[in-house]
Amino acid sequence: MDAGELLRRTAERAIEHLEGLDERPVHATATLAELRGALAVPLPDGPVDAAEVLEALATAAEPGVVGTTSPRYFGFVIGGSHPAALAADWLVSTWDQNAGLYVGGPAVGVMEEVAARWLVDLLGLPGASSVGFVTGCQMAHFTALAAARHKVLADVGWNVEERGLIGAPPVRLVVGAARHVTVDRAFRYLGFGNGAIEVVPADDGARLDVPALERILADGPDSPTIVCAQVGEINTGALDPVGAISEVAHRHGAWVHVDGAFGLWAAASPRLRRLVPGLDRADSWATDAHKWLNVPYDSGLAFCAHPDAHRAAMSTMAPYLERNEDYPREQLDWNPEFSRRARGVPVYAALRSLGREGVADLIERCCARAQRFAAGLRDAPGVTVQNDVVLNQVLVTFDGSVPTDEVVRRVQADGTCWLSGTTWRGGPALRISVCNWQTSDNDVDRSVAAILRVAGAA
Repeated sequence: MDAGELLRRTAERAIEHLEGLDERPVHATATLAELRGALAVPLPDGPVDAAEVLEALATAAEPGVVGTTSPRYFGFVIGGSHPAALAADWLVSTWDQNAGLYVGGPAVGVMEEVAARWLVDLLGLPGASSVGFVTGCQMAHFTALAAARHKVLADVGWNVEERGLIGAPPVRLVVGAARHVTVDRAFRYLGFGNGAIEVVPADDGARLDVPALERILADGPDSPTIVCAQVGEINTGALDPVGAISEVAHRHGAWVHVDGAFGLWAAASPRLRRLVPGLDRADSWATDAHKWLNVPYDSGLAFCAHPDAHRAAMSTMAPYLERNEDYPREQLDWNPEFSRRARGVPVYAALRSLGREGVADLIERCCARAQRFAAGLRDAPGVTVQNDVVLNQVLVTFDGSVPTDEVVRRVQADGTCWLSGTTWRGGPALRISVCNWQTSDNDVDRSVAAILRVAGAA
Protein backbone atom coordinates (compact mmCIF):
# COMPACT_ATOMS: atom_id res chain seq x y z
CA MET A 1 0.00 0.00 0.00
CA ASP A 2 1.47 3.38 -0.99
CA ALA A 3 1.62 6.37 1.36
CA GLY A 4 -1.47 8.02 -0.10
CA GLU A 5 -3.63 4.93 0.31
CA LEU A 6 -2.26 4.36 3.82
CA LEU A 7 -3.20 7.89 4.87
CA ARG A 8 -6.66 7.57 3.31
CA ARG A 9 -7.30 4.38 5.26
CA THR A 10 -5.98 5.97 8.43
CA ALA A 11 -8.31 8.93 7.90
CA GLU A 12 -11.20 6.49 7.53
CA ARG A 13 -10.32 4.88 10.87
CA ALA A 14 -10.12 8.31 12.50
CA ILE A 15 -13.52 9.30 11.09
CA GLU A 16 -15.04 6.02 12.27
CA HIS A 17 -13.79 6.78 15.76
CA LEU A 18 -15.22 10.30 15.77
CA GLU A 19 -18.57 9.25 14.35
CA GLY A 20 -18.90 6.49 16.92
CA LEU A 21 -18.32 8.69 19.96
CA ASP A 22 -22.01 9.32 20.62
CA GLU A 23 -22.82 5.62 20.99
CA ARG A 24 -19.70 4.12 22.53
CA PRO A 25 -19.01 4.20 26.29
CA VAL A 26 -16.97 7.26 27.22
CA HIS A 27 -14.64 5.16 29.37
CA ALA A 28 -12.03 2.75 28.03
CA THR A 29 -13.43 -0.79 27.91
CA ALA A 30 -10.21 -2.83 27.82
CA THR A 31 -8.31 -3.88 30.92
CA LEU A 32 -4.60 -3.30 31.38
CA ALA A 33 -3.98 -7.01 30.85
CA GLU A 34 -6.01 -6.99 27.63
CA LEU A 35 -4.14 -3.98 26.27
CA ARG A 36 -0.77 -5.50 27.06
CA GLY A 37 -1.87 -8.74 25.47
CA ALA A 38 -2.91 -6.96 22.29
CA LEU A 39 -0.09 -4.42 22.02
CA ALA A 40 2.95 -5.96 23.71
CA VAL A 41 3.97 -8.08 20.75
CA PRO A 42 7.59 -9.12 20.17
CA LEU A 43 9.65 -6.58 18.25
CA PRO A 44 9.73 -7.88 14.65
CA ASP A 45 13.07 -9.05 13.28
CA GLY A 46 12.37 -7.44 9.92
CA PRO A 47 10.13 -4.82 8.31
CA VAL A 48 6.36 -5.17 8.48
CA ASP A 49 4.01 -3.55 6.00
CA ALA A 50 2.93 -0.14 7.35
CA ALA A 51 -0.75 -0.74 6.52
CA GLU A 52 -0.69 -3.97 8.52
CA VAL A 53 0.93 -2.20 11.47
CA LEU A 54 -1.58 0.68 11.45
CA GLU A 55 -4.57 -1.62 11.14
CA ALA A 56 -3.37 -3.81 14.00
CA LEU A 57 -2.49 -0.80 16.12
CA ALA A 58 -5.86 0.88 15.63
CA THR A 59 -7.83 -2.31 16.27
CA ALA A 60 -5.89 -3.19 19.41
CA ALA A 61 -5.89 0.32 20.83
CA GLU A 62 -9.53 1.28 20.23
CA PRO A 63 -10.93 -0.46 23.38
CA GLY A 64 -8.28 1.36 25.45
CA VAL A 65 -9.00 4.81 24.06
CA VAL A 66 -10.91 7.09 26.41
CA GLY A 67 -13.55 9.21 24.68
CA THR A 68 -11.96 12.50 25.71
CA THR A 69 -13.31 14.15 22.56
CA SER A 70 -16.85 13.02 23.44
CA PRO A 71 -19.35 15.77 24.27
CA ARG A 72 -20.00 13.87 27.53
CA TYR A 73 -16.43 13.80 28.79
CA PHE A 74 -16.27 16.07 31.83
CA GLY A 75 -13.05 15.03 33.55
CA PHE A 76 -9.84 16.92 34.34
CA VAL A 77 -10.72 20.07 32.35
CA ILE A 78 -9.99 18.38 29.03
CA GLY A 79 -11.43 19.95 25.90
CA GLY A 80 -12.30 18.21 22.64
CA SER A 81 -10.69 18.86 19.27
CA HIS A 82 -12.41 21.42 17.07
CA PRO A 83 -12.56 20.13 13.46
CA ALA A 84 -10.42 22.96 12.06
CA ALA A 85 -7.77 22.43 14.73
CA LEU A 86 -7.78 18.65 14.28
CA ALA A 87 -7.40 18.91 10.51
CA ALA A 88 -4.62 21.49 10.90
CA ASP A 89 -2.87 19.16 13.32
CA TRP A 90 -2.88 16.43 10.65
CA LEU A 91 -1.20 18.87 8.30
CA VAL A 92 1.38 19.71 10.97
CA SER A 93 2.38 16.04 11.12
CA THR A 94 2.40 15.81 7.33
CA TRP A 95 4.57 18.89 6.87
CA ASP A 96 6.84 17.83 9.78
CA GLN A 97 8.37 21.29 10.16
CA ASN A 98 10.85 22.03 12.92
CA ALA A 99 9.27 25.14 14.40
CA GLY A 100 12.30 26.13 16.43
CA LEU A 101 13.53 28.67 13.89
CA TYR A 102 11.92 30.52 11.00
CA VAL A 103 14.29 28.87 8.53
CA GLY A 104 12.97 25.44 9.55
CA GLY A 105 9.41 26.33 8.53
CA PRO A 106 8.67 29.90 7.43
CA ALA A 107 4.92 29.37 6.99
CA VAL A 108 4.41 27.87 10.45
CA GLY A 109 6.51 30.64 11.97
CA VAL A 110 4.29 33.29 10.45
CA MET A 111 1.14 31.44 11.57
CA GLU A 112 2.44 31.45 15.16
CA GLU A 113 3.28 35.13 14.84
CA VAL A 114 -0.24 35.95 13.65
CA ALA A 115 -1.94 33.67 16.18
CA ALA A 116 0.07 35.33 18.96
CA ARG A 117 -1.24 38.76 17.94
CA TRP A 118 -4.80 37.45 17.74
CA LEU A 119 -4.55 35.87 21.20
CA VAL A 120 -3.19 38.97 22.90
CA ASP A 121 -6.02 41.02 21.40
CA LEU A 122 -8.71 38.42 22.11
CA LEU A 123 -7.75 38.10 25.79
CA GLY A 124 -7.35 41.83 26.31
CA LEU A 125 -3.69 41.62 27.35
CA PRO A 126 -1.21 44.49 26.89
CA GLY A 127 -0.60 44.95 23.17
CA ALA A 128 3.17 44.52 23.33
CA SER A 129 2.98 41.21 25.23
CA SER A 130 5.20 38.39 24.00
CA VAL A 131 3.85 34.88 23.50
CA GLY A 132 5.47 31.46 23.79
CA PHE A 133 3.77 28.38 22.33
CA VAL A 134 4.65 25.56 24.73
CA THR A 135 3.48 22.03 25.57
CA GLY A 136 0.98 22.92 28.27
CA CYS A 137 0.30 25.14 31.26
CA GLN A 138 3.09 23.47 33.25
CA MET A 139 5.68 24.74 30.79
CA ALA A 140 3.81 28.02 30.38
CA HIS A 141 4.32 28.57 34.11
CA PHE A 142 7.96 27.60 33.78
CA THR A 143 8.47 30.03 30.89
CA ALA A 144 6.62 32.97 32.43
CA LEU A 145 8.16 32.47 35.87
CA ALA A 146 11.62 32.24 34.30
CA ALA A 147 10.95 35.70 32.88
CA ALA A 148 9.79 36.80 36.34
CA ARG A 149 12.94 35.38 37.93
CA HIS A 150 15.07 37.26 35.42
CA LYS A 151 13.29 40.58 35.97
CA VAL A 152 13.04 40.66 39.77
CA LEU A 153 16.70 39.70 40.13
CA ALA A 154 17.87 42.05 37.38
CA ASP A 155 16.10 44.86 39.22
CA VAL A 156 18.49 44.32 42.17
CA GLY A 157 21.54 43.96 39.95
CA TRP A 158 21.76 40.18 39.63
CA ASN A 159 21.98 38.50 36.18
CA VAL A 160 20.61 35.04 36.93
CA GLU A 161 21.27 33.72 33.42
CA GLU A 162 24.98 34.49 33.85
CA ARG A 163 25.49 33.94 37.56
CA GLY A 164 22.86 31.35 38.48
CA LEU A 165 21.08 31.26 41.82
CA ILE A 166 23.99 30.39 44.13
CA GLY A 167 24.68 33.56 46.05
CA ALA A 168 21.73 35.39 44.51
CA PRO A 169 19.46 37.60 46.62
CA PRO A 170 16.61 35.47 47.98
CA VAL A 171 13.38 35.68 46.01
CA ARG A 172 10.04 35.67 47.82
CA LEU A 173 7.46 33.33 46.28
CA VAL A 174 3.94 34.29 47.35
CA VAL A 175 1.00 32.12 46.26
CA GLY A 176 -2.62 31.47 47.12
CA ALA A 177 -3.68 28.50 49.21
CA ALA A 178 -5.90 27.18 46.39
CA ARG A 179 -3.20 27.31 43.70
CA HIS A 180 -2.59 24.47 41.27
CA VAL A 181 0.34 22.15 41.94
CA THR A 182 1.95 23.06 38.59
CA VAL A 183 2.90 26.45 40.03
CA ASP A 184 4.94 24.83 42.82
CA ARG A 185 6.45 22.44 40.31
CA ALA A 186 7.52 25.29 38.03
CA PHE A 187 9.24 27.00 40.96
CA ARG A 188 11.05 23.74 41.67
CA TYR A 189 12.20 23.48 38.05
CA LEU A 190 13.54 27.03 38.31
CA GLY A 191 15.74 26.20 41.27
CA PHE A 192 13.52 27.56 44.03
CA GLY A 193 12.85 25.18 46.88
CA ASN A 194 9.15 24.68 47.58
CA GLY A 195 9.93 25.24 51.25
CA ALA A 196 10.46 28.92 50.42
CA ILE A 197 6.86 29.38 49.24
CA GLU A 198 4.71 31.74 51.31
CA VAL A 199 1.01 30.86 51.24
CA VAL A 200 -1.77 33.44 51.31
CA PRO A 201 -5.07 32.13 52.73
CA ALA A 202 -8.06 31.65 50.46
CA ASP A 203 -11.61 32.69 51.23
CA ASP A 204 -14.57 30.30 51.34
CA GLY A 205 -14.82 30.46 47.55
CA ALA A 206 -11.14 29.49 47.05
CA ARG A 207 -10.13 33.04 46.05
CA LEU A 208 -6.89 34.58 47.28
CA ASP A 209 -7.47 36.87 50.27
CA VAL A 210 -6.19 40.30 49.16
CA PRO A 211 -5.95 41.91 52.65
CA ALA A 212 -3.94 38.88 53.79
CA LEU A 213 -1.65 39.33 50.79
CA GLU A 214 -1.12 42.96 51.79
CA ARG A 215 -0.14 41.91 55.32
CA ILE A 216 2.23 39.19 54.14
CA LEU A 217 4.00 41.51 51.71
CA ALA A 218 4.23 44.33 54.24
CA ASP A 219 5.48 42.15 57.08
CA GLY A 220 8.09 40.24 55.09
CA PRO A 221 11.58 41.23 53.99
CA ASP A 222 12.14 43.81 51.25
CA SER A 223 13.31 41.24 48.67
CA PRO A 224 12.66 40.47 45.01
CA THR A 225 9.14 39.04 44.98
CA ILE A 226 6.88 37.00 42.69
CA VAL A 227 3.16 36.79 43.45
CA CYS A 228 0.99 34.14 41.77
CA ALA A 229 -2.74 34.64 41.23
CA GLN A 230 -5.25 32.27 39.67
CA VAL A 231 -8.27 32.60 37.42
CA GLY A 232 -10.15 29.31 37.35
CA GLU A 233 -9.63 27.25 40.51
CA ILE A 234 -9.53 23.60 39.49
CA ASN A 235 -12.52 22.49 41.62
CA THR A 236 -14.80 25.52 41.78
CA GLY A 237 -13.73 27.69 38.85
CA ALA A 238 -13.23 30.59 41.29
CA LEU A 239 -11.32 33.61 40.00
CA ASP A 240 -8.85 35.63 42.04
CA PRO A 241 -9.29 39.43 41.85
CA VAL A 242 -6.23 39.96 39.66
CA GLY A 243 -6.62 43.73 39.43
CA ALA A 244 -6.65 44.16 43.21
CA ILE A 245 -3.81 41.66 43.63
CA SER A 246 -1.74 43.50 41.04
CA GLU A 247 -2.33 46.85 42.74
CA VAL A 248 -1.08 45.51 46.08
CA ALA A 249 1.80 43.50 44.62
CA HIS A 250 3.09 46.28 42.38
CA ARG A 251 3.05 48.68 45.30
CA HIS A 252 5.59 46.33 46.87
CA GLY A 253 7.60 45.99 43.66
CA ALA A 254 6.47 42.41 43.00
CA TRP A 255 5.88 40.61 39.70
CA VAL A 256 2.36 39.18 39.29
CA HIS A 257 1.91 35.91 37.41
CA VAL A 258 -1.55 34.54 36.60
CA ASP A 259 -2.39 30.85 36.36
CA GLY A 260 -5.25 30.92 33.86
CA ALA A 261 -5.04 27.33 32.64
CA PHE A 262 -8.69 27.47 31.63
CA GLY A 263 -10.16 30.53 33.34
CA LEU A 264 -8.12 33.01 31.29
CA TRP A 265 -10.49 32.29 28.39
CA ALA A 266 -13.28 34.11 30.26
CA ALA A 267 -11.58 37.28 29.03
CA ALA A 268 -12.47 36.29 25.44
CA SER A 269 -16.20 36.61 26.23
CA PRO A 270 -17.87 40.05 26.36
CA ARG A 271 -20.35 38.61 28.88
CA LEU A 272 -17.78 36.95 31.15
CA ARG A 273 -14.77 39.25 31.10
CA ARG A 274 -16.36 41.19 33.98
CA LEU A 275 -15.22 38.21 36.08
CA VAL A 276 -11.56 39.10 35.50
CA PRO A 277 -11.31 42.87 36.08
CA GLY A 278 -7.76 44.16 35.98
CA LEU A 279 -6.45 41.03 34.28
CA ASP A 280 -4.25 43.16 32.03
CA ARG A 281 -2.47 44.65 35.03
CA ALA A 282 -0.53 41.47 35.74
CA ASP A 283 2.96 40.83 34.36
CA SER A 284 2.58 37.32 32.93
CA TRP A 285 -0.14 34.79 32.21
CA ALA A 286 -0.28 31.05 31.48
CA THR A 287 -3.09 29.09 29.83
CA ASP A 288 -3.87 26.00 27.78
CA ALA A 289 -5.24 26.04 24.26
CA HIS A 290 -5.93 22.30 24.51
CA LYS A 291 -8.48 23.04 27.21
CA TRP A 292 -11.03 25.67 26.28
CA LEU A 293 -9.90 26.55 22.76
CA ASN A 294 -10.36 22.85 21.91
CA VAL A 295 -7.16 22.25 19.96
CA PRO A 296 -5.38 18.87 20.14
CA TYR A 297 -2.76 18.16 22.77
CA ASP A 298 -0.15 19.49 23.46
CA SER A 299 -0.73 23.25 23.36
CA GLY A 300 0.05 25.71 26.14
CA LEU A 301 0.58 29.48 25.98
CA ALA A 302 2.86 31.75 27.98
CA PHE A 303 2.22 35.50 27.78
CA CYS A 304 4.53 38.19 29.15
CA ALA A 305 4.01 41.94 29.43
CA HIS A 306 7.80 42.38 29.54
CA PRO A 307 9.18 40.91 26.29
CA ASP A 308 12.77 41.81 27.15
CA ALA A 309 12.60 39.71 30.32
CA HIS A 310 10.84 36.89 28.48
CA ARG A 311 13.48 36.79 25.77
CA ALA A 312 16.39 37.11 28.20
CA ALA A 313 15.13 34.09 30.13
CA MET A 314 14.54 31.85 27.09
CA SER A 315 16.73 32.90 24.16
CA THR A 316 19.81 31.02 23.03
CA MET A 317 21.84 30.62 19.87
CA ALA A 318 24.45 28.36 18.28
CA PRO A 319 26.93 29.14 15.48
CA TYR A 320 25.38 26.67 13.06
CA LEU A 321 21.86 28.12 13.32
CA GLU A 322 20.50 30.66 10.86
CA ARG A 323 18.46 33.64 11.97
CA ASN A 324 16.42 35.60 9.47
CA GLU A 325 17.12 39.28 9.99
CA ASP A 326 13.74 40.22 8.50
CA TYR A 327 11.88 37.99 10.98
CA PRO A 328 12.43 39.15 14.58
CA ARG A 329 10.20 36.55 16.25
CA GLU A 330 12.37 33.43 16.26
CA GLN A 331 10.39 30.82 18.19
CA LEU A 332 13.28 29.60 20.34
CA ASP A 333 13.48 33.08 21.89
CA TRP A 334 10.11 32.59 23.62
CA ASN A 335 9.93 28.97 24.79
CA PRO A 336 12.24 26.44 26.44
CA GLU A 337 12.47 24.08 23.48
CA PHE A 338 14.89 23.87 20.57
CA SER A 339 13.37 21.41 18.12
CA ARG A 340 9.63 21.56 18.44
CA ARG A 341 6.34 20.72 16.79
CA ALA A 342 4.48 23.55 15.04
CA ARG A 343 1.79 23.59 17.70
CA GLY A 344 0.77 27.14 16.82
CA VAL A 345 -0.79 25.96 13.56
CA PRO A 346 -3.88 24.30 15.13
CA VAL A 347 -4.27 27.40 17.33
CA TYR A 348 -4.19 29.58 14.21
CA ALA A 349 -6.75 27.32 12.49
CA ALA A 350 -9.11 27.23 15.47
CA LEU A 351 -9.03 31.00 15.90
CA ARG A 352 -9.48 31.67 12.17
CA SER A 353 -12.36 29.19 11.99
CA LEU A 354 -14.18 30.33 15.14
CA GLY A 355 -13.47 34.03 14.93
CA ARG A 356 -13.92 36.39 17.84
CA GLU A 357 -17.65 35.64 18.18
CA GLY A 358 -17.16 31.88 17.86
CA VAL A 359 -14.60 31.76 20.67
CA ALA A 360 -16.89 33.81 22.92
CA ASP A 361 -19.84 31.56 22.07
CA LEU A 362 -17.80 28.42 22.85
CA ILE A 363 -16.86 29.77 26.30
CA GLU A 364 -20.35 31.02 27.09
CA ARG A 365 -22.07 27.81 25.97
CA CYS A 366 -19.86 25.69 28.20
CA CYS A 367 -20.63 27.93 31.17
CA ALA A 368 -24.34 27.71 30.40
CA ARG A 369 -24.11 23.90 30.26
CA ALA A 370 -22.35 23.92 33.65
CA GLN A 371 -25.24 25.95 35.05
CA ARG A 372 -27.65 23.40 33.57
CA PHE A 373 -25.72 20.60 35.30
CA ALA A 374 -25.98 22.42 38.61
CA ALA A 375 -29.70 23.05 38.16
CA GLY A 376 -30.34 19.42 37.27
CA LEU A 377 -28.47 18.09 40.30
CA ARG A 378 -29.16 20.73 42.95
CA ASP A 379 -32.74 19.79 43.81
CA ALA A 380 -32.26 16.03 43.89
CA PRO A 381 -32.47 14.45 47.37
CA GLY A 382 -29.10 13.93 49.02
CA VAL A 383 -27.21 15.99 46.42
CA THR A 384 -25.36 19.21 47.21
CA VAL A 385 -23.73 21.53 44.69
CA GLN A 386 -20.82 22.90 46.69
CA ASN A 387 -19.73 25.84 44.56
CA ASP A 388 -21.07 29.01 43.06
CA VAL A 389 -20.98 27.99 39.39
CA VAL A 390 -19.28 31.03 37.91
CA LEU A 391 -17.53 29.30 35.00
CA ASN A 392 -17.53 25.73 33.74
CA GLN A 393 -16.81 23.80 36.95
CA VAL A 394 -19.46 22.08 39.06
CA LEU A 395 -18.53 20.50 42.40
CA VAL A 396 -21.00 18.00 43.86
CA THR A 397 -21.24 15.83 46.97
CA PHE A 398 -23.74 13.13 47.94
CA ASP A 399 -25.06 12.27 51.40
CA GLY A 400 -27.50 9.54 50.40
CA SER A 401 -27.09 5.78 50.62
CA VAL A 402 -24.28 5.80 48.04
CA PRO A 403 -21.17 7.72 49.20
CA THR A 404 -19.63 10.32 46.92
CA ASP A 405 -16.51 8.37 45.94
CA GLU A 406 -18.65 5.37 45.05
CA VAL A 407 -20.91 7.59 42.91
CA VAL A 408 -17.81 8.71 40.99
CA ARG A 409 -16.74 5.10 40.45
CA ARG A 410 -20.21 4.04 39.30
CA VAL A 411 -20.59 6.99 36.91
CA GLN A 412 -17.22 6.21 35.31
CA ALA A 413 -18.18 2.52 34.94
CA ASP A 414 -21.63 3.36 33.56
CA GLY A 415 -20.13 4.88 30.41
CA THR A 416 -22.80 7.50 29.69
CA CYS A 417 -20.34 10.21 30.68
CA TRP A 418 -16.98 10.45 32.39
CA LEU A 419 -16.10 12.75 35.23
CA SER A 420 -13.52 12.74 37.97
CA GLY A 421 -13.40 12.74 41.73
CA THR A 422 -11.52 15.21 43.87
CA THR A 423 -11.02 16.19 47.49
CA TRP A 424 -12.84 19.24 48.76
CA ARG A 425 -12.57 20.50 52.34
CA GLY A 426 -11.19 17.19 53.50
CA GLY A 427 -13.78 14.96 51.88
CA PRO A 428 -14.53 13.38 48.49
CA ALA A 429 -16.40 15.31 45.83
CA LEU A 430 -17.46 14.80 42.23
CA ARG A 431 -16.10 17.38 39.80
CA ILE A 432 -17.74 18.20 36.48
CA SER A 433 -15.80 20.24 33.93
CA VAL A 434 -17.61 21.38 30.80
CA CYS A 435 -15.17 22.43 28.06
CA ASN A 436 -16.09 20.58 24.87
CA TRP A 437 -17.35 22.56 21.89
CA GLN A 438 -19.90 19.81 21.10
CA THR A 439 -21.62 19.47 24.49
CA SER A 440 -25.36 20.05 24.12
CA ASP A 441 -28.27 20.39 26.52
CA ASN A 442 -29.15 16.80 25.67
CA ASP A 443 -25.65 15.65 26.65
CA VAL A 444 -26.03 17.39 29.99
CA ASP A 445 -29.49 15.94 30.61
CA ARG A 446 -28.35 12.40 29.73
CA SER A 447 -25.40 12.80 32.08
CA VAL A 448 -27.48 14.21 34.94
CA ALA A 449 -29.87 11.29 34.61
CA ALA A 450 -26.98 8.81 34.71
CA ILE A 451 -25.43 10.48 37.80
CA LEU A 452 -28.73 10.49 39.69
CA ARG A 453 -29.50 6.93 38.65
CA VAL A 454 -26.24 5.46 39.97
CA ALA A 455 -26.48 7.63 43.10
CA GLY A 456 -29.98 6.33 43.79
CA ALA A 457 -31.34 9.87 43.78
CA ALA A 458 -33.35 9.70 40.57
